[in-house]
Amino acid sequence: MKSFGGFVTKHRKTILLVGILLLIPATVGYISTGVNYNILTYLPSEIDTVKGEEILMDEFGKGGFAMVMTEGMTDKERNAFTEEIKGIEHVDSVISIDSLTDGSIPTEMLPEEIRKVVSNGDTELSAVFFDTSISDNGSLEALSQIRAAGRKHCFASGMTAFVLDLKNLAETEEPIYIAIAVILSLIVMALFMDSWFIAPVFMVSIAMAIIYNMGSNIIFGEISYITKALSAVLQLAVTMDYSIFLWHSYEEQKDLCKNRDEAMSAAINSTLTSVAGSSITTIAGFLALCFMSFTLGRDLGLVMAKGVLLGVISSVTVLPALIMASERLIDRTRHRPFMPSFDKLTLLVTRKPAVMLTMFVVILIPALYGYTHTEVYYKLDDGVPASLPFKVANAKLEDDFDMSTMHFALVDSKLSSHDLDEMENRIEKVDGVTYVLSANSLTGGSIPDEILPSELSGELRNDRYQIMLIGSEYAVASDEVGKQCTKLQGIMKDYDSSSMLFGEAPATNDLISITDRDFRIVTGISIIAILLIIVFVLKSLSLPLILVSVIELAIFVNLGIPCYTGTVMSFIDSICISTIQLGATVDYAILMTTRYKKERLSGLTAREAVSVACSMSAPSITVSAMGFFAATFGVSVYSGIDIISSMCGLMCRGAIVSWLSVLLILPAMLMVFDRFIIRTTRDMKGVNLSC
Repeated sequence: MKSFGGFVTKHRKTILLVGILLLIPATVGYISTGVNYNILTYLPSEIDTVKGEEILMDEFGKGGFAMVMTEGMTDKERNAFTEEIKGIEHVDSVISIDSLTDGSIPTEMLPEEIRKVVSNGDTELSAVFFDTSISDNGSLEALSQIRAAGRKHCFASGMTAFVLDLKNLAETEEPIYIAIAVILSLIVMALFMDSWFIAPVFMVSIAMAIIYNMGSNIIFGEISYITKALSAVLQLAVTMDYSIFLWHSYEEQKDLCKNRDEAMSAAINSTLTSVAGSSITTIAGFLALCFMSFTLGRDLGLVMAKGVLLGVISSVTVLPALIMASERLIDRTRHRPFMPSFDKLTLLVTRKPAVMLTMFVVILIPALYGYTHTEVYYKLDDGVPASLPFKVANAKLEDDFDMSTMHFALVDSKLSSHDLDEMENRIEKVDGVTYVLSANSLTGGSIPDEILPSELSGELRNDRYQIMLIGSEYAVASDEVGKQCTKLQGIMKDYDSSSMLFGEAPATNDLISITDRDFRIVTGISIIAILLIIVFVLKSLSLPLILVSVIELAIFVNLGIPCYTGTVMSFIDSICISTIQLGATVDYAILMTTRYKKERLSGLTAREAVSVACSMSAPSITVSAMGFFAATFGVSVYSGIDIISSMCGLMCRGAIVSWLSVLLILPAMLMVFDRFIIRTTRDMKGVNLSC
């Protein structure tokens, strides 16, 4: 350990040069890493909703799709527009009123229920299929061209339209997220640290670690837009502590060592030791997300665990070099930190620990109720502005065609006409079904199969499968559409055991059941993993339970508040926040507890040890919590994407609640359970229990 600190100090110029040069490949990797804006692709590959989409692509060459409405066009203009769409690259097919008749069948011969599906006054509805997946750049570019060609007369709905609008919004907002987080973090660090210039030095080091992390994501090929939007902000918030630890250690060592090189060497060694436990708990919290069946958790977990590790490495290599290179400016800009005194707080919590412990129990009851009764939403487009073109088209689709979503069904092409008729009749009678469109339904008993346009017949049927398009008036993620999908699957299985129902609504139903299970698994794994790590770090059986219970109270409060404010959270928030808050803020409790142990071992009484631990740890915990708050608060206020803004809002509130829990509740628990702690902590066996 000593040789490492000496090596970094001795070769600091070389390390800084290498660090700067590494930014080049990291930047290339960052630019080259793909971004996935369709989070439904993170569902397990073995479920029908995923298999169905793969078969649709493999067998029919259809991936993404859009429901395209044209309004106010003449027949000539609409026909020209349809032909223009067909000529756009990656457009596989267009099912419209024209393709249904092919010019050889009078429109009046189509079944009335089919005519109502595609036409309402001067508004015509078409289904456009792309030969690339829902979120592939080919599908997105094709839809952009369709919108441009249709201008104000064109409205596009469907998952591809949602992904396109979400991508445009996210790419506009993401640079602003970073700017807001950086500016607010700089302000907090400048105020609470003892030099105005140390904050920019910290920020340069952290920014380099963020670029390394984002660039190294190239190994995954692509990351989700949620991971891309949150990882930089979250890495800044979480790893800021390591910079603060190094700086405070360096300041202490300068009074004890002969020169600044020796002081920095000692500070690096000390920082490595002190951040080892805290960084491991944070990494464990993020890695717990990897156990989700919904692999968005693995996407975020791996990127953030890697980011924390790179943050630690940067803080003991690049940051020391930056500090020593800019020390003159740091010294010239020194000021008194704007840190409040915690003497009265320390006096309060040490004089009346029973009151604080009672407060823990009193708060726990409503917090637990709120935590278990907070509502969450799963409908992905609920979290984006109503002004997005996709949302406008959705509203029009519902108003003009009484349709909220469309299901896809794949059934055996060898089913008899009798079975197909019977199955489709039963499907049409299911509550909320607005239409059934298939090669069979188009004939309606009045058009022979032989004169059905061959091009259209091939789009809906091949030697193995036939496609059914089922319209639904029920909104995605609603209870009604869930029951509807269950009934539809039951009917289809009666005639074809290998049939599949898929699309946004069935996929969202799978998402609901899968993430509900994931929440329990991830929460349990993160708690167990962090408990075991704290057992190892603090060499105690009781302290991990106390520390985790304090942070869990903060998590219950944080996630319980929406229940009382009537706020509906994104399903992703409920899964990720408990793990992130536990992993990121248990460090506050570890810091105070480590100091308590040190003072207790030195011979101080329980009250004295807790008093010293509280007063000495409070400033560092405060700076850390305020930094976490600053990095996430601005994004929560600014972002127009609710998944991003609500998660950042929960994180910034969680930092404050955890800060208060550690300062108010933890000292009381350390005092009340002091004897139990001594008996169950390996290196405290010799402490006098009577003190």
